Amino acid sequence: MQKVLFQLLLFCLLLGSGAAAGQCAESESSTNQASNSASAKPLAAVLPAAKWQQIEESVDRALSWLASQQAADGSFPTLQQGQPAVTSLCVLAFLSRGHQPGLGLYSQRINRAIDFVLSCQQSNGLICYAIPGPAHEDKGPSHTAVYNHAIAGLMLGECYGHVREPTATKTRNAIEKALQFSRELQTRPKSHANDKGGWRYLHLRFGPDAADSDLSVTGWQLMFLRSVKNAEFKVPQLYIDEAMAYVNRCWEEPVQMFNYSAGPSDRRTSRGIVGVGILSLSMAGQHQTPLAKAAGDWLLAHPFGGLEDIIGEGDRFFYSAYYCSQAMAQLGGRYWEGFFPSLANALLKSQRTNGSWPPEPAHGDAIFGNALTTAMAVLSLTPPYQLLPVYQR
Repeated sequence: MQKVLFQLLLFCLLLGSGAAAGQCAESESSTNQASNSASAKPLAAVLPAAKWQQIEESVDRALSWLASQQAADGSFPTLQQGQPAVTSLCVLAFLSRGHQPGLGLYSQRINRAIDFVLSCQQSNGLICYAIPGPAHEDKGPSHTAVYNHAIAGLMLGECYGHVREPTATKTRNAIEKALQFSRELQTRPKSHANDKGGWRYLHLRFGPDAADSDLSVTGWQLMFLRSVKNAEFKVPQLYIDEAMAYVNRCWEEPVQMFNYSAGPSDRRTSRGIVGVGILSLSMAGQHQTPLAKAAGDWLLAHPFGGLEDIIGEGDRFFYSAYYCSQAMAQLGGRYWEGFFPSLANALLKSQRTNGSWPPEPAHGDAIFGNALTTAMAVLSLTPPYQLLPVYQR
């Protein structure tokens, strides 16, 4: 029955209406309609039905493999420093294919994963696995804590409307505490005026203040805020306005690119950073802006090939694939048409026979394992389903 429902969903997509929250109707904001009618074209229309059949089978094999990896406590395998972000990304992967907590094939696995993520929240609201110190110079809790927090918050926001009591109350309380922590971190004094409004690491080894910001962490925080705002949590517009002022300062007009930071000492870029810039604009309702289109043009000129195809300092294949897929889906039209087919081919070619994808080959991130990369690959392939409210167009 479930397979039949998904085939019906795909049929509706190909006929001209995307799927949103289990229905054959693509959500389109008034801003998008006014600015670029081409973006309303169904995302699934860029590939023939036979290719979509391949993608569906690929995603289903990946989710089956992920389910087989889940631990008794509900987590999915990675370093402690990657929890609960990796577990949260795995939950989002299941949700992106239409699986829900409390309903269907993977319902109990999703429920256990949510419970694990909730158990990771600390008394100050930070959602991060409590560990004594860094096990790797640039992969320790000082660097990963805010990523864990934002990604976990995003997942809880996407699940909130589906969970039942008593989990619903626990989730609501966790989100409210997480929002308070994110705002407190956002407003800590910055070393440079350009960093105001953004987020970066927790400098556990260098003092209590978050003294700078970067676009990568800030993008995840904006997705968290957008998700819980969609779920009707109170997110004051000031939080968004200050964050978007930072995002815009990361734009470098002469080269028409988003940079990793707004400071003069770290202006590096990558496909992932360009993708997060576009997606951040969308999270704030700034669709089809000149900045987003210029960044989209750059991504079209730098398509995804194989796993070793890394462009720009700091680029990572799976991280960039995830961000760029969501970003180009937001732009739609010629951006999505020119981008997605090559990415889909690269991912289909690199999937292992057991359904997983290999660990990230770049920058030592292989230590986080391939539950992470498998979840990100699934999320990179599933934007056309439009089943995650935060990414609906």
